[in-house]
Amino acid sequence: MPLVAVVVLVVAGFAVFRLHGIFASEDVTSTPSGADSDIVPFNPKHVVLEVYGPPGTVATITYLDVNAQPQRADDAALPWAYDATTTQPAVFVNVSAQGDGDSIGCRIKIDDVVKDERSVNTLNAFTFCLDKSG
Repeated sequence: MPLVAVVVLVVAGFAVFRLHGIFASEDVTSTPSGADSDIVPFNPKHVVLEVYGPPGTVATITYLDVNAQPQRADDAALPWAYDATTTQPAVFVNVSAQGDGDSIGCRIKIDDVVKDERSVNTLNAFTFCLDKSG
């Protein structure tokens, strides 16, 4: 009985050794030291959020920055703009504004291409712009 157990262990050990060789589990791929700090940003995006209205208009503006963090600007004189550059593969930006005048508009530009633009003409005008494709 002990002889059968030893033979089974030897055969199993040999099978495992051969499978390691077949699937190349012995090959170790290493990364050169310092390679993690060599990442170079690619395809930077220039993002501009704009809110505009008649001269002297004041607005409350809420927006998502390039990191999708909510921000707020109270009593902002128009025209108002948020300008940022990012290397993220996609940008989700949103801006909404309510002014004290009867006209207000917003615009989202990514790499100088207008992605969304709206304007409203009404008392205490409110508008919003959204881009998920940036």
